[in-house]
Amino acid sequence: MKTKGKAFKYGDNIDTDVIIPARYLMSFDPQELKKHCMEDIDKDFAKKVKPGDVIVGRKNFGCGSSREHAPIAIKASGVSCVIAESFARIFYRNSFNIGLPIVESKEASERIDAGDEIEIDFSEGEIKNITKDEVYRIEAYPEFIQNIISNNGLINYVAERIGKENGL
Repeated sequence: MKTKGKAFKYGDNIDTDVIIPARYLMSFDPQELKKHCMEDIDKDFAKKVKPGDVIVGRKNFGCGSSREHAPIAIKASGVSCVIAESFARIFYRNSFNIGLPIVESKEASERIDAGDEIEIDFSEGEIKNITKDEVYRIEAYPEFIQNIISNNGLINYVAERIGKENGL
């Protein structure tokens, strides 16, 4: 499982209200949420982000409220992965629940700059900074996590497993 894209870089304590401002929480529609993703910190993010791009944060990415709107908005924007030194635990869990890959790496979060071309190999456990010709080691995703992501989230993964077990 691999992904490749350009890095958008942010700092410490990027909270869920910055990721998707509360004024847009009346909608659960991913297509509506993506229009406003990161707009309070990067007003042009929704216009600039391309499928496969990567968000890089520092410490405590996704802190704040426990709503799933934040990882949904990021994923709907086309972001293929969020890399940070650390994540708020509820954001961490919500991301995998909806099938958004996230990676904790202090080295990558420090070394990657905005605009760097990044390639992530989740199976091999590495992040390549193509722009800087650097490689950062990460923990490879176990097969079941890769399956959750490839099934677009935990609910779809469980439904598929139940279907297979019941011959459906």
